[in-house]
Amino acid sequence: MSTPETNVDVDPRLLEILICPVSRGPLIYDREKAELVSAKARLAYPIRDGVPIMLPEDARDLGEGE
Repeated sequence: MSTPETNVDVDPRLLEILICPVSRGPLIYDREKAELVSAKARLAYPIRDGVPIMLPEDARDLGEGE
């Protein structure tokens, strides 16, 4: 398993148009973890080399406190 890239910059215009493929809801950018978070689906999509990986099978399930 790879470690998250910290402080990855994602184009703000890209963040405006991306939605969660599971819930079709908005995503929140977590810069520290290099993830796009879907609160509705309780999933976090990784960002690798500056590219969001929007595949549900690659997403991390969010824990209780997240």
